[in-house]
Amino acid sequence: MLKRIPWKKVWVVLLVIFVLIQFKTVDKTNPELIIENDFLEMTNAPSEVVELMHEVCYDCHSHSVRYPWYSKIAPVSWWMKGHVDNGLGKSNFAEWSGYSSVEQDSILTRSSRLVGLKWMPIITYKITHSEARLSLEQREMLIDYFDSIER
Repeated sequence: MLKRIPWKKVWVVLLVIFVLIQFKTVDKTNPELIIENDFLEMTNAPSEVVELMHEVCYDCHSHSVRYPWYSKIAPVSWWMKGHVDNGLGKSNFAEWSGYSSVEQDSILTRSSRLVGLKWMPIITYKITHSEARLSLEQREMLIDYFDSIER
């Protein structure tokens, strides 16, 4: 014979688990930004590119990450931190001077290609950040800028 599921107890257990996981926090401290090492500063980017990259790239690919209010809630905080760490592992525009010319060339080529394919910014970022839904003109501006950097 099947037993009836005690839904009230299940919800209480889930609530307790949710409360307990809030104590496992992640470090969301941005390292100090050294402006002289920044990609946009080093490449003397035009203001339109600077503004656009700060809006759509720098949240995951620099030390200028802006964490929204919901990033304080686990497990969302863990997921976001993982995305940021992954993005920084691929390219960190705040530490541009630390890359070799070969690495810089690779990052620029990959960035240009991924923006062109509409794979960057990633879909989960575009869902929560409407300003990251780039127009064709914005995409072309980024691609043209990435492609124009002296290599």
